[in-house]
Amino acid sequence: MPWKDCRPMDERLLFVADYVREISSFSDLCARYGISRKTGYKWVARYRLDGAEGLAERNSRPLSRPTQIPYSVEQAIIELRGNSRVELGPKKIQACLRARYPDLVPPSRTTIYNVLKRAGLIKPRRLRRRVASSRRLITEASDPNVLWSADFKGQFLTGDRRWCYPLTVMDHSSRYLLGCRALPGTRTVETRQAFERLFRCYGLPQRLRTDNGVPFASLGTAGLSRLSIWWIRLGIVPERIQPGRPQQNGRHERMHRTLKQAVVRPAASSVAAQQRRFDRFRHQYNTCRPHEALAQHTPASCYSSSPRGYPKRLPEMVYPGYMAVNRVCDSGLIYWNAWRIYVGYLLSGEYVGVEATGDGVWTVYFGPVCLGSFDERTLKHGDDYFTLKL
Repeated sequence: MPWKDCRPMDERLLFVADYVREISSFSDLCARYGISRKTGYKWVARYRLDGAEGLAERNSRPLSRPTQIPYSVEQAIIELRGNSRVELGPKKIQACLRARYPDLVPPSRTTIYNVLKRAGLIKPRRLRRRVASSRRLITEASDPNVLWSADFKGQFLTGDRRWCYPLTVMDHSSRYLLGCRALPGTRTVETRQAFERLFRCYGLPQRLRTDNGVPFASLGTAGLSRLSIWWIRLGIVPERIQPGRPQQNGRHERMHRTLKQAVVRPAASSVAAQQRRFDRFRHQYNTCRPHEALAQHTPASCYSSSPRGYPKRLPEMVYPGYMAVNRVCDSGLIYWNAWRIYVGYLLSGEYVGVEATGDGVWTVYFGPVCLGSFDERTLKHGDDYFTLKL
């Protein structure tokens, strides 16, 4: 408990004087002065050791501060935090300090956080409840170009009142941001042109993961769209996450959060200016910003182009010999014996493979994608039209 008056030195002298005279028990004496027995014994011990001078206030500041860092390092932490619009956290700043000062043991992440907090560079963020991940298995990739992910960052208006739909494409393994293009919308034509530029520059991936929105998917057969059909023709397998499960593309969503913080708030004065911002962000994200999941290496140091180049001509679909190959007519039908099988109008002019999977049961594929099955035994009398069932 604290001393009663504003002059604690006088109180301590009176307390010790009463203690020496033994006018009451030690417990009663401490109770009268409003202090604990522990505090009373402390001041008695100091009086016996140093006399009255031992009752004076002592500086409680430690003789040494082992966690104190050099002023230059503290300024480097603040500089690394604010040298760009892509804010680095304590982990990444620690990696940058290790590279800048190889002979110095870098401060701990807690020390770096405290430096940033004292400088007013840390803003508290409200914690959000995370949605439980889906139990559905989503294939991963350990090598570059095995899996790319693509998505449209939420649209926004630039300063000239024009809509901007950022299309982002990232390599799943290396986190390398392959493209960030400001498009006027989600139309297939502009989106395909953006992907074609990436394919010519970096080659072709094995799989491409997206959500279920336009233009990546449609309400047609097997969810195929004109864009995903083009991918399949190129030998790329479309991979869509479950509806309402953005965490299945969590790496891409996390990159979007950094992108939004760095170059979207506020938006640029025009779409062209916004594209320049995207280009600068992409360069810094790939070559300057270390990534925790990459052992604090940059994505550019972990990525290499695909050995599968973009073909000069779109290749035809090739199916195994045990499949019957059939061309889809303009109305979205294939003709099978005396029957008409509807496989989808988006596949008009494409070739599909038909495989026997049971007695009278046939399954239709477009490349590696199963479109559905039909059963000859369910044919009603006088009916020659089938629709595929999944």
